[in-house]
Amino acid sequence: NWFEHQRHQRTAHFSTFAIGVVSNFIESSAISILLIPTSYRHIHYNKQRHYAMVTAFSASVSFKGKTVQLDNITTSTTGEEVYEQVRQAHGLRDDDEVKLLYKGKKLQASAEVIFVTVPQKTPKIIAMATSSSTVTQVAGQKSDPLIRGFDQEKTRAPNQQQSFWGNNGQDKNYKFVRLEPCTRQMFGHTPSEKAPHSFEARRLLEKLATDPGIIVIMKDRELVVNTLGEMDPIDDRIMQKQQQSGHACLLGYNTNRGLRIDIKLRTEDLEDFRPYPELVSTLIHELSHNWVSEHDLLFWTNFAQMRAEYIYCHMYSKVLVKGKSTAELAGLSGINKQNVYLGIMQELVRDMQQHNLHPNMIEGPIQMRCRELDQTYAATKVKEQRLGGGENVGATTRERALDAAERRRKQQKE
Repeated sequence: NWFEHQRHQRTAHFSTFAIGVVSNFIESSAISILLIPTSYRHIHYNKQRHYAMVTAFSASVSFKGKTVQLDNITTSTTGEEVYEQVRQAHGLRDDDEVKLLYKGKKLQASAEVIFVTVPQKTPKIIAMATSSSTVTQVAGQKSDPLIRGFDQEKTRAPNQQQSFWGNNGQDKNYKFVRLEPCTRQMFGHTPSEKAPHSFEARRLLEKLATDPGIIVIMKDRELVVNTLGEMDPIDDRIMQKQQQSGHACLLGYNTNRGLRIDIKLRTEDLEDFRPYPELVSTLIHELSHNWVSEHDLLFWTNFAQMRAEYIYCHMYSKVLVKGKSTAELAGLSGINKQNVYLGIMQELVRDMQQHNLHPNMIEGPIQMRCRELDQTYAATKVKEQRLGGGENVGATTRERALDAAERRRKQQKE
């Protein structure tokens, strides 16, 4: 009675109470007094006649927006016991399929202990349940024949997986790992209805990444770029203010020498995309920054040689996509081997003048690279003709006819 009286006293400076345990065993008649904190504890008597304490705690279980507390959870509570308590607390039937998640992992309804130690915070468990009738109904449904499954997706014909350019995409080793267009939330204001959607911007990034000329550059120089992204329009507006004070217009930037490359895809009013040849030139410009940061003569020499490699790749390509050559798709239909060098030099005059440089200072390396490419592709063409048509081997009658018509058209222009 004294212990009971002391437990109800409110003036005590510590919140503990004592329990008198009287041992009436023959071998001992002593009184053992055990102080236990007010957080509820169990007392277990083991074979060695010692008293062991196991702290009980609560766990919250959420199911369909409703949260209940499970009391009397201890470090000896098994998964089976927790599942049973959850079924009773939320009124779930025995034939319902129940899954419990704790810290992102599924709790197993087994005889294993769930909590090895007492958690510092109340454990939060998420319960998911499906009725047996629902499981039976889903299992009995037939798949929609109009929807392609994952296995069917893997076995699609190669021609259905081809890119805009009629190839199978980027090189497996040297490529742009991620493509990241801007969403409308990044514009800083509500765009007009004419503004292309981010889906279209992603398709344009895919077109750049799978461009045969870009693939050649990436493979020859063994380049891997982590992210090819669309330049943030807000950053673009900041650079426009700097441009008014004498700075050059920013069309793209290279972060950490190829860790990330961003290209300005859209026009100033955000209502359309910039011309594709300009985007390619900007991308090659940023790829050149993988080696040289400053816009010096070494940088412009490397850029010009990469431009020549890009143009020659399309100029000698025999691939036709919907009746058009890749040169036409890339906006290079008027380019031939007689004016490749002149076209590159004109582009360099415009780009280098803002850095107080002139392409005449590097014309030797550019001419040498153009001659090397001309000899390489000419030798490849002769070899293909000896082998019987090169890329046309195994082509259909229609594809061979289109290829022949394209060759005649080029010969007439030359």
